[in-house]
Amino acid sequence: MHAKKIIGILALIMYPLSGLSHHSVAANFDQTITVEIEGTITGIYWQNPHVLFTLTPTDENRGTEWSLETHSLSIMKRMDVSEPFVQIGDEIKAAGWPARQGQGLFVNNMLLPAGKEFVFRFGAEPAELRWSDQLWGTNERWFAESGDSSAEERGIFRVWSTTLAGGKGFFWLPEYPLTEEAIARKDTFNALTDNPLLDCALKGMPTIMSAPYPIEFIDRGKTIELRIEEYDLVRTIHMDGQTITNPEHSLLGYSTGRWDNQTLIVETNASNWGYFRGTGEYPLSEDSEFIERFSPTDNGSRLQYELTVIDPTVFTEPLVLVKSWIWLPDVTIDPYDCISQYP
Repeated sequence: MHAKKIIGILALIMYPLSGLSHHSVAANFDQTITVEIEGTITGIYWQNPHVLFTLTPTDENRGTEWSLETHSLSIMKRMDVSEPFVQIGDEIKAAGWPARQGQGLFVNNMLLPAGKEFVFRFGAEPAELRWSDQLWGTNERWFAESGDSSAEERGIFRVWSTTLAGGKGFFWLPEYPLTEEAIARKDTFNALTDNPLLDCALKGMPTIMSAPYPIEFIDRGKTIELRIEEYDLVRTIHMDGQTITNPEHSLLGYSTGRWDNQTLIVETNASNWGYFRGTGEYPLSEDSEFIERFSPTDNGSRLQYELTVIDPTVFTEPLVLVKSWIWLPDVTIDPYDCISQYP
């Protein structure tokens, strides 16, 4: 499916757009409210970490210009949307979550000039068409119930894709068993000023494992390479049985692995990223430990994931999180190419 090509991009210097260059959606948008807006597209930024548009509202009471944000270019590609679906000058409708600050909207639905509708929302079920009966792109990959089971012998060594069916693509919990120290830190946290992900700042362990993008395991003999599309990151898992007493601290930490039948068990320490989630309200200590279990199931079509987080300064007990991926043979790891600043 082909989209109309961009015929121009307007320069934009405005607070709502620059302030939202890369961040947590939940921290910056009110997901309890859906707002509709109608107007003219004046700018298009088709890139990671978020696709952005600017819009001049038809209703003068809405102000002069809004920033409309949606998911990443990587996510768009897997919806069969490889090019922008609007061009500058188009009249559109958009519905989504309003920004907590400034004139902005995180778009879940957009009605296009030709009558088709772009639809996307992370969650247990795909968002529904709001104005049209014609869908632009597809959500089939993101909400696939199962993957391909034709190559069970490959085990974990393949590219795995996140599935959102039944909410299995996310492993964050609504509440956590926090220590008094962690509660005190959380109470002083400001989502707009304490965001650790501005300007394409990298994610470390364990947040990077929550990314909805593909991952790939590659057997390198004494090590296993875990490639993660987001930020083009690579984790090295040491499989030679040797341990280092005081490994150098790093963003992703130092990982050692072992096999339990077909399950890969990975233990990681020495991570100094300093956060439990990308939202930033739960700082982790440099003594935090992570235990992961990667288990191929359903004849190799699915990869079950379990992560145990241990950090007594933050959590009163070990925290266990789960998610899963599926195998879609034609999916590859693509360059992420995060752009930290917009024109």
